[in-house]
Amino acid sequence: MSFKSQHLAGLLAGAYLALAPLAASAQTASGGLPAASNEVTYADVADLADSAGLVVQAQIAKMVRVDDARAPGLTPGHGRFYIQANTRALLTGKAPLGESVSYLVDLPLDARGKAPKLKKQDVFLFARAVPGRPGELQLVTPTAQQLWTVRGEARLRAILGELVSPDAPARITGVRELLYVPGNLAGQGETQIFFTTRDNSAASITVRHEPGAAPVWGVSFSELVANVDHPPQRDTLEWYRLACFLPNLPPARANISGSYAEQQQALSDYRMVLGDLGVCSRTLR
Repeated sequence: MSFKSQHLAGLLAGAYLALAPLAASAQTASGGLPAASNEVTYADVADLADSAGLVVQAQIAKMVRVDDARAPGLTPGHGRFYIQANTRALLTGKAPLGESVSYLVDLPLDARGKAPKLKKQDVFLFARAVPGRPGELQLVTPTAQQLWTVRGEARLRAILGELVSPDAPARITGVRELLYVPGNLAGQGETQIFFTTRDNSAASITVRHEPGAAPVWGVSFSELVANVDHPPQRDTLEWYRLACFLPNLPPARANISGSYAEQQQALSDYRMVLGDLGVCSRTLR
């Protein structure tokens, strides 16, 4: 066996455990290479960036098709490729990278069974380092490679900047409590929605009602009360944490409002928040 074949065999073996469990997530994926840049949504990029230990900009130098028999979990209509690429920039991550990297990626095939021609094209790689194998990367999903565009780089850098910020909003894992408290005047009241988070930090939404006015709301990812004058803007990390991870309905046990009417008001406010957030669209899942 030649050195190149041994190297490829080693990479295949090292990547097998990473790619096989992720095959299901690629069933509806576009192969990481959409026809137009606007087909990849903010949520798509945030999902990848949030789960990647390394985000790398690289230029593809070489592509070698892996035999389908050696590509477990491969999505129909895709091929698995061994890629060698020249490192352009490490956008986030601490693992040392050399001038080149290698990895496996699943790419969509055309009607003739051919992959897109990507040689000399720049791509973003959402990956993790392979222990004991310097220069080899393991993509966080089989298709976690995105074509570089000016717009795409600007959006990605903005997301990465928010993720590493000291006050970055935590990942929401569920609704802990939902409480509506009526005020002293008719039509006055406030709903508090408290969340559980991955790092156990505070996160809550406040919905405020005043007589003769539309309800207003805001979110806080700290112990401070939310600013109800500034709900999160779409395509920001705060919006993503809410729109993409809140359940359509909170658990019934979470609604601790006093009366039945108050429980219904709390639930109505929760639904209003979801409506204001809008749909979390994904194209890579």
